[in-house]
Amino acid sequence: MTLARAQPFAFRFDLAHAALVIIDMQRDFIEPGGFGQTLGNDVRRLEAIVPACRAVLAAWRQAGALVVHTREAHRPDLSDCPPAKRGRGAPTLRIGDPGPMGRILVAGEPGNQIIPALAPLAGEVVLDKPGKGAFYATPLQALLHERGISHLLFMGVTTEVCVQTSMREANDRGYDALLLEDCTESYFPAFKAATLEMIRAQGAIVGWTAPSAALLAELARC
Repeated sequence: MTLARAQPFAFRFDLAHAALVIIDMQRDFIEPGGFGQTLGNDVRRLEAIVPACRAVLAAWRQAGALVVHTREAHRPDLSDCPPAKRGRGAPTLRIGDPGPMGRILVAGEPGNQIIPALAPLAGEVVLDKPGKGAFYATPLQALLHERGISHLLFMGVTTEVCVQTSMREANDRGYDALLLEDCTESYFPAFKAATLEMIRAQGAIVGWTAPSAALLAELARC
């Protein structure tokens, strides 16, 4: 399969050895009234990508390829959350504190769940990650190795934090990775634009980017 419209040049992969990795499409980040909005962010920017993400997920499922969902989540006792991480961010609302949708970034809380529009199906991989990157302190690398995966296609939020971190981790581990441009977003438009440029700079130094339409067109031919 070839995405000729990818930047900086065509992205080629075998669907049998590829996975769709959906980063942190959680209620607390995306829905009105959640943690993200409580911090003063305009969550409508993140909400706007949901239809494109849903279309890609449906087509990917139809093709029968591997789907991986991640959630940024910590144990209820916060034993996997270092003080340096908990102490940063909003001064009045930190990880583990009660928030509008339950305790912030704690596994099992309502706000920590993936939004209904992209809810995992039975058999799909769901990983709770205590860090920004999808590989840190998770079984992701072993899981991908077991399935013979060599190429990763990413979507999710936020572009410059958890998505970019995961792509850089993937690059260091030898995976070819592509970010679907209209299936990722930031609360800060300039941050998304800069991240896309960084990823595909210098001959795909971190990875590729492409519009979701390019992928959907190829999947329609399967």
